[in-house]
Amino acid sequence: MAGFDLSASEILSPDVDAADFLERALTAVREHLGMDVAYLSEFVDGRSVFRCVDAPGLEHLIKVGDSQSLEDVYCNHILEGRLPEMIPDTAAEPIAAAMPITKAVPIGSHMSIPIRLADGRPYGMFCCLSPQPNKSLNARDLQTMRVFADLAARQVNSTLVEKTRVSEQRSRIEGVLKRKAFSIVYQPIFNLERMAPAGFEALCRFSDEPLRSPDVWFEEASNAGLGADLELAAIEMAVSALDDLQASQYISVNASPGTVVSKPFLKIFSKLPLSKIVLEITEHAPVDDYDLLMTTINLLRGQGMRLAVDDAGAGHSSMQHIVKLCPEIVKLDISLTKNVDVDLARRALVGALMFYSKETHAQIVAEGIETKEELDALRRLGVHRGQGYFLGRPAAKIVNESESERTRQAG
Repeated sequence: MAGFDLSASEILSPDVDAADFLERALTAVREHLGMDVAYLSEFVDGRSVFRCVDAPGLEHLIKVGDSQSLEDVYCNHILEGRLPEMIPDTAAEPIAAAMPITKAVPIGSHMSIPIRLADGRPYGMFCCLSPQPNKSLNARDLQTMRVFADLAARQVNSTLVEKTRVSEQRSRIEGVLKRKAFSIVYQPIFNLERMAPAGFEALCRFSDEPLRSPDVWFEEASNAGLGADLELAAIEMAVSALDDLQASQYISVNASPGTVVSKPFLKIFSKLPLSKIVLEITEHAPVDDYDLLMTTINLLRGQGMRLAVDDAGAGHSSMQHIVKLCPEIVKLDISLTKNVDVDLARRALVGALMFYSKETHAQIVAEGIETKEELDALRRLGVHRGQGYFLGRPAAKIVNESESERTRQAG
């Protein structure tokens, strides 16, 4: 296909989204064939609906969303073999010449390739046309058209598969929300000096099929456009335990940056005793607008809420995230806590974050403490808050005992 301004490899670039891909393909083939109009249509309820159109200067004649009855256009005749896919001169084809649309548009030359779904059913047509005959069209042009139609068919099928996947995800998440098919457990965050819970992190657990980790459920909800809905539903359930806290304790809830800047989030948080709430924002979640995020956070801070940055040390953007958000609490990711007692590099990184905390008056909380040796090493480094299975497992209610104390009492 030498001579194209746009190659197939460029059209298939991973940086090109579905709509842009189809527009590029239509433009490329239309210009190559020297025709005036190119479009991709979809068959919907007996009509041919134009889903993507390239018709410079002729937008008054054809645009995205327009449609024609399948009885009035060439599509069915081409699908059933009564008209050829390539018509250099419509006057030479009796069926085409007799159709009112041929004179009404007018259509002098026409080339159209059926787009089929993965199961073989026709989806629509990949089409080029011009008002004038174009007797230079040949078998090589038809083959070129088929190549681009095949690329378009792949994109259409890929897009439909993705839409089906997202629709299934959305339906699944909507079911979870409707049935409240999740519960909250509370993991104690210990004051490592007094070995008593200073607060509790609220963690969401799901009972619906398929059985999988909470992060997968929340990721799926986000993909389906319901991430904020699920996060807020979990937060509302979590704060129902506020009355079970002792005077100085708090509940820590998790939310993504996108949820924090949403109106429903502010509506819910405006009704809470924010001095008993710590908001955790994970380092993994991207922040699109730090200024907007900080405006919301500072508003809530003015009412007593504290901010925690979760998973510090888990990714390359940790320090930037921490510096921009200026949290009151920095939570060390389990990747730093694990084996900190025997790993010099981990101790050095924890030490660096401890220096930061002293300079900024932030509090360090170590997550994932699973052994006495890890606990002792963190204490020596000056870490005053921690959570993990060694200290206390998540429970269905607020429990003000350490794991070791419960073990001792059970014995």
